[in-house]
Amino acid sequence: MSVPEVIQRGVQQLQEWLKSLRDNGGLIDTTEALALLRAVLHQLRDRLTMEEAVDLGQQLPIIVRGLYYESWEPHKVPENITTRLAFVDGVSSKLRPRAIPAERGIRDVFALLAHYCDPGEISDVIDQLPKELKELWPENAQTFRERVR
Repeated sequence: MSVPEVIQRGVQQLQEWLKSLRDNGGLIDTTEALALLRAVLHQLRDRLTMEEAVDLGQQLPIIVRGLYYESWEPHKVPENITTRLAFVDGVSSKLRPRAIPAERGIRDVFALLAHYCDPGEISDVIDQLPKELKELWPENAQTFRERVR
């Protein structure tokens, strides 16, 4: 049985994303990278409005999109997470029992999203976040709108 091209490409993209997270984040293996990616995507998704969460989801490769939407309850969003500490603590709790440094991992996942996703969409996501959370994104993602004006 042959695997459809869209699935093969999705698996390849997921492997690229996980390898990048593993290598850049100093993680033990891609299992840790997967846990980190899932935790950060879920925390971010639940902080966004339903419309913006869907818009971001459309930017993700098909397999990553599946992780992103896993266990989503759109009627419960957006969560009122307004501080860096609350966001980092939320990711930390989703990572347990793994001892992955959450803030560094968040920055790594945000850098990955900024690299692979449309800069305009990432700007829309960042615009919905309070200042403390915006600062977790790479500088070039934070300043995209200013640079294209």
